[in-house]
Amino acid sequence: MQTIGERLEEARKRKGVSIREAAEATKIRGDYLHKFENNQFDIKLPEIYVRGFLRTYALFLKLPGDKIINDYKGLGLGESKTRGLNRESFGRMDLTVSTAKTASRDPGASGGAPASADGAPTGEPVDNNPATFRPRAGAGPQIDRSLLIKGAVALGGLVLLVVMIFVGVRIFSSDGAPTAPGANAAQGATVAVEPVTGEPTITIYALQSVSVTVTQVEGKKTLFKGRLSGGEVRVVPHRGQLQVEATPPEAIELDGGVFKKRTPMPVNNGVMVRSALIVAPQP
Repeated sequence: MQTIGERLEEARKRKGVSIREAAEATKIRGDYLHKFENNQFDIKLPEIYVRGFLRTYALFLKLPGDKIINDYKGLGLGESKTRGLNRESFGRMDLTVSTAKTASRDPGASGGAPASADGAPTGEPVDNNPATFRPRAGAGPQIDRSLLIKGAVALGGLVLLVVMIFVGVRIFSSDGAPTAPGANAAQGATVAVEPVTGEPTITIYALQSVSVTVTQVEGKKTLFKGRLSGGEVRVVPHRGQLQVEATPPEAIELDGGVFKKRTPMPVNNGVMVRSALIVAPQP
């Protein structure tokens, strides 16, 4: 009659795997499997582990696990074992007990087996025992992907809000009123030639906000171009014949030069003209 070790070795060779391959599949140390095949069951571990490893190995090799355990019990090797875990094993042991998986799972595919009635650990790969414990590669804190997505969305919303506030501040002036389009451009385009001492001048009185352009006809030189606010006064040199344009024309009055008093823009056919030609002052 074959011994337990002979049956294990014969089944392994028939399966076509090495001790190393069997150890990787069952998560049991290779030296333990080698001892089992040589009928050496004293592996310095509690009896519950010895029976569990035997059952796992038998099921992996497609042998009846209960038959192997019964034959092992018949040897009487575990009857007098009262020693506990040695110091080295206890230091490496994780006391967490893995939950047994369903008995219907194929033990050959994963190297596992259902738990036995006597409480022995089965062929289920357990990484928390001193014989098979191995640190998991790349283990580290796990971050929930949904939290990352929510964080990215919140950050994007915050950036968008900041941009909208910035744009709103640029669009609205300090008093909350929208800035008139082109106002800054008109101010930036203002041209004003200051009169020299002793030369004749013409004074422009702004009755309301108005755009004014004063051009020296000879040489087409712009003497003033810009926007005046209501009540503002602008003095322009009266150099020869001038072309004065005002929009709206009723918003200005002219004085000085050829004018003896404050005079509005000329009227043509009952309508005040927007552009008027002012004759040169007499020497």
